[in-house]
Amino acid sequence: MKSSFTVLAFVFLASLAAGGQTVQPALPAPAAPAQAPMQVAPALPGQSDVPAPTTIPGAIVRASEEAAALPDAVKILTAFQPSDVKFDVDDLMDLLRDKRHEGWVLAAYPDPKTAQPLIGAGFSLDLPERIHLQHDGLNPHPFLEPSSADLWQAAGLEPARLDTILAQFHDRLDAWNKKGFRKQIWSLEPQITEADANALLRIGIIQAAYNAKAYCRNFDRLSASQQMAMTQLVYQMGVNLEQFSTFLGLINRDSVGADGTAAARADAKYWHEVQLSLVQSQWARLYRDRARNVIAMLDPNYVVNPAGAEHSVGRVLPARSRHAHRSTLRKASYSSKRHGATARKRAARTRKD
Repeated sequence: MKSSFTVLAFVFLASLAAGGQTVQPALPAPAAPAQAPMQVAPALPGQSDVPAPTTIPGAIVRASEEAAALPDAVKILTAFQPSDVKFDVDDLMDLLRDKRHEGWVLAAYPDPKTAQPLIGAGFSLDLPERIHLQHDGLNPHPFLEPSSADLWQAAGLEPARLDTILAQFHDRLDAWNKKGFRKQIWSLEPQITEADANALLRIGIIQAAYNAKAYCRNFDRLSASQQMAMTQLVYQMGVNLEQFSTFLGLINRDSVGADGTAAARADAKYWHEVQLSLVQSQWARLYRDRARNVIAMLDPNYVVNPAGAEHSVGRVLPARSRHAHRSTLRKASYSSKRHGATARKRAARTRKD
């Protein structure tokens, strides 16, 4: 009886212990904090959501548009390469700055005969674009006669500056007349820099070389000095070279033998005839010094003895006319070297064939 009571008591206590235990529910995981919505800046007026193009393609497009807008003459002149001629353009620039040739003035001044505005080494400031027909049916090379404005642009100068210089020139010409204007040349303030004048001279030479190929169908086969002579003639005479029919007929005569000998090494008699056609011209009588230099360069042996070639030409040139008008100008501070030394220096720098 006692043992049964003990068992019942034990069971009763166990049930109480079991009933006192409760299962704790699992706590929920803490919720992640809510993220603030992304703030998008409003588009500014005129902006779109299309990505802006890169600057390089835009620059290419602008450059292409500017190039397309250039006159054809400017494109041709700016495409010139030194290898297009055999002589050094810098040598011819030095020669044309010489007091015996075009001169060097950094302000617009009137031509002694026509009163047209010139600057630098005789660069014309107001020429219009001209049509120059090719009359030689055997020469496919065309002439190029752009306006002064196109040449100015090809030289890399601002068009607005040309307008200003021309306006000032005409004001002075009206006030002083041609004779009075020329008396004031060396007191004028420069309107262009030395670099500007060099750029204009260079582009003028490039145009002259281009047209020399139109005048002379054998230009590419001439020697360096002969090419320089032809280019000088074109630079100095321009379209007036058309009047030298005897010279042009001789210079375009087929003087290349069957063995392919260059025209520059043709017989001496032929080149003597070419030289004489210029010696007997009015141009040679009026501009004796520059004519002597140009005609001597046509000698196929000029590079061997430049001074001797010029001396030989000088002996047959007609005497200078007492009334010949000196159309060349020189810079007051310019100091020329001895002519023979200049010729030797120029020949040393001239590239041989």
